[in-house]
Amino acid sequence: MLRRGGGYGCTMSYQVTKSDEEWREQLTPQEYAVLRQAGTERPFTGEYTDAKTTGVYRCRACQAELFRSDTKFESHCGWPSFYAPLAEDRVEYIEDTSMGMKRVEVRCANCGSHLGHVFEGEGYGTPTDQRYCINSISLTLEPQADEPDTDEKMRHRVRDDAQDEVQTQEKMRH
Repeated sequence: MLRRGGGYGCTMSYQVTKSDEEWREQLTPQEYAVLRQAGTERPFTGEYTDAKTTGVYRCRACQAELFRSDTKFESHCGWPSFYAPLAEDRVEYIEDTSMGMKRVEVRCANCGSHLGHVFEGEGYGTPTDQRYCINSISLTLEPQADEPDTDEKMRHRVRDDAQDEVQTQEKMRH
């Protein structure tokens, strides 16, 4: 599971391969910095940190399916947290000692893009006792087909509340 070394200069073979120039054309500068240079977005700023939408999280660089929303949990760490990937072959693990400590980097196994890190033994009440701490900017979310987005849910709720109010007023008149 854990591959030592690696790094973006290594010659791994991925299903999706592009030149540095092609990645720069496809990704925004912020996406490139995280996905291709193993950067980190600032905590509590990511699009999916507090997302509750049911669906599949994909790699922003290659659209490979990586995580499902039913494995996402509230860790209050500032980044989206999952307790397991969709399948073990969807991600790869690299030992990371870049910050003066031992961590395990998580990359997309399809294109080699940096996603975040995985931590173990932190005491979260999850089935795996793991926290995949993933940068929002490394992901896209494909909502479940029958799951309306949050704005749609809110419109339905407001409309239902308005209909209830009208019915209540009509009953009071009669």
